[in-house]
Amino acid sequence: MTSTARLVEVHRLAVAGHEAEIASVVGDLVGRVWLARSRFADVVRLAEQTLTLGEDAGALYDLGWAKRITGFPMEALAAYDRALDLFRAGHHRGNESATLTSIGLVYDGLGDRQQALNYYGQALPIVREVGDRAGEATTLNNIGSVHDALGDTRQALDYYGQALRIRREVGDRGGEAVTLSNIGLVHNRSGRPRRALDYYGQALPLMREVGDRAGEATTLNNIGTAHNELGDRQQALNYFGQALPIRREVGDRAGEASTLSNIGLVYDNMGDLQRALDYYGQALPIVREIGDRASETITRYNLAVTYRQLGELALAVAELERVVELDRQVGHPDLEADTATLERLRREQAGS
Repeated sequence: MTSTARLVEVHRLAVAGHEAEIASVVGDLVGRVWLARSRFADVVRLAEQTLTLGEDAGALYDLGWAKRITGFPMEALAAYDRALDLFRAGHHRGNESATLTSIGLVYDGLGDRQQALNYYGQALPIVREVGDRAGEATTLNNIGSVHDALGDTRQALDYYGQALRIRREVGDRGGEAVTLSNIGLVHNRSGRPRRALDYYGQALPLMREVGDRAGEATTLNNIGTAHNELGDRQQALNYFGQALPIRREVGDRAGEASTLSNIGLVYDNMGDLQRALDYYGQALPIVREIGDRASETITRYNLAVTYRQLGELALAVAELERVVELDRQVGHPDLEADTATLERLRREQAGS
């Protein structure tokens, strides 16, 4: 029996014997191991068992983390909010900052960038106050992600650069991989896919080394996107095909939707429009279910473009109307361009 398996048995016995303190300590140890290994469904079960004995900040934090990754943002926020109150009541400043950062991640995933920056802004001075260098790097990395999503490439690379230096300094190999992959994303979005592949190539073996299956899938997905940008459709499909089953295996619903949309984009680029619609159609209900408005915007835009190519102008206009509405809600930088595209399509529809 492995050490983790022994701890799981200790936790089971503690819960059965109503030993809340033991269940809390052991559950937290196991939960952190399983989170690092992308065993999110197991983390949910473990945390819920601990919580049968009463409120527990660590279990709530782990529950929020697993719920966020598996596409339940509202449940994640509820768990994080309860954890935050308990950490503050106990004056656990380090845990308070980690929870603030995690809440920021949820809002970022929901497309509410300003709320995300608000929570990251609360977390950053606390991690510096308590000397948590790894936590500081995580928060800087996440601020970089928001600036990337807002189209501010220079700011994104600046924050990622700060995060990367700290992560290497403290020996955080998993965190280093995440930041390398994020830097690759910036370069790919800025029209430099070959440079992006260089960063992804550094990140992927680190992800595998630390057993970060969710991160591995994200990096495989990103490599596929870069190959698609370079016009290598079969390589793109190959990498997306590797990413998709891992995302389903770990329960990463948002990631699953992203990869489905990306496969749709490849088929769109290959001129197979019906197959593209099929993959976009698989992605859309997932992003709506998990409340990811930013990804819903992208998926609906892709649907609109494909419908237009097929001559289905009424369907294209309907999707673009929803895109513009979502752009306004999430403060998307493409609002003006999408509005102009919608007006052109309306004129085209009126003249047909």
